[in-house]
Amino acid sequence: MGNRPEELRALLDSVAKQDGDPIEVVVVGNGAPLPGLPDLPGGLRTVELPENLGIPGGRNVGIEAFGPGGRDVDALLFLDDDGLLPGTDTAELCREAFTADDELGIISFRIADPDTGQTQRRHVPRLRASDPMRSSRVTTFLGGANAVRTAVFQQVGGLPEEFFYAHEETDLAWRALNAGWAIDYRSDMVLHHPTTAPSRHAVYHRMVARNRVWLARRNLPAPLIPVYLAVWLLLTLARRPSRPALRAWLGGFKEGWTTSCGPREPMKWRTVWRLTRLGRPPVI
Repeated sequence: MGNRPEELRALLDSVAKQDGDPIEVVVVGNGAPLPGLPDLPGGLRTVELPENLGIPGGRNVGIEAFGPGGRDVDALLFLDDDGLLPGTDTAELCREAFTADDELGIISFRIADPDTGQTQRRHVPRLRASDPMRSSRVTTFLGGANAVRTAVFQQVGGLPEEFFYAHEETDLAWRALNAGWAIDYRSDMVLHHPTTAPSRHAVYHRMVARNRVWLARRNLPAPLIPVYLAVWLLLTLARRPSRPALRAWLGGFKEGWTTSCGPREPMKWRTVWRLTRLGRPPVI
């Protein structure tokens, strides 16, 4: 977004220090001018977009910078501009993981606060999130701290640009799982990122609700759509949001039903069972 130049330079420096082959880097200015950036061993390219396309739209531009579906490279790292890789072995761990497991399509890193070392519960992409140090197969991933095999994009497409913000990772994850790919959460691959609350974004409550409806309408078998959305409605009410937050959430929920969600490709029932066996049936 162009408002964290020092953090961005620190991130790029941590990428340059990675072991193994140098990493090619693309920095996307998502509707914002980019600051002066350092040269990197693997090369650095920049793209300045005239308008903010949202998180998935900006990341899709980064993917296409490596050829259609990112085909010029084997895998892509996606890193938030205010994050930092504290270890120098993360890229090599990604290479080893993808080489060892042909089924592995996406790796979700562990996000830890740089000062406390703590990982927020919401950053562990599974229901049983009490132990962030346990690696496992999962059903979704973290958007600003991950690696994706580019064959996934070439098979199932990119991130859903119409989402703009929220749940775009789960949309891609469900499509990837439906195509037979696996997703790993790896606690040993760490991105340092300051502890934050997602509600810091002004559009949070509306887009979370709207995109939750879109996610279900796009990906779930018809009988599961009302179950999934009823569960999330009840969970939202149980958390007792403030009146303005609830009003925004309900407005987004309505918007999700009354606006186009994009192409619908419901997952197979065997994928529903696979998600269930992984510990997160697609009703929550």
